[in-house]
Amino acid sequence: MKKQSTHRARALRAVYAAGGVVFDSKGRVAIVHRPRYDDWCLPKGKLDRGEDALVAAVREVWEEACCLATPQAFLGSLCYEVKGRPKWVFYWRMNADTVLPFESCGEVDEVAWLKPTAAARRLVHRGERDMLARAAKIRR
Repeated sequence: MKKQSTHRARALRAVYAAGGVVFDSKGRVAIVHRPRYDDWCLPKGKLDRGEDALVAAVREVWEEACCLATPQAFLGSLCYEVKGRPKWVFYWRMNADTVLPFESCGEVDEVAWLKPTAAARRLVHRGERDMLARAAKIRR
C-alpha cells in the first residue's frame, strides 16, 4: 500500500514552467513552432531545479526564440494537466532587446515575428491567446 501512495504523490506533483510574450520594436510578437506537437505557441519551458520563474522565462525566450528580452510586467499564469500532472506556466510581457538569427534548438524548428492579431490566429492554445491579449493591452 505504501508503494502505491508514493507513486500517486509523484504523479500529482506539479510541473512549473515560464515564458514570455515578447514584442520587438515594430510591435510584432515572437511565436515558436514545436515540431513534436506540430503547434505554434509562445516561447516557454520548464524551470530548472531551484530556478526562479522570471529567470527561466528570460532563459527560455533566449533558447527558443534566439532573443535577449527585458521583462516588463507579469501577466499571470496558466494551469492545465499534462500526463496526469498539473502544469503551471508563468508569463511575462517582454521587450526584445537583441534578436539573433534563428537556430533550431530541437524543441523549436521555427520562430515567427507577427503582428498580435496574426500571432493570435496562429497560436493553438486559448490560454496563450489570452496572455497575448493581456500583453497587447499593457503595451498601449
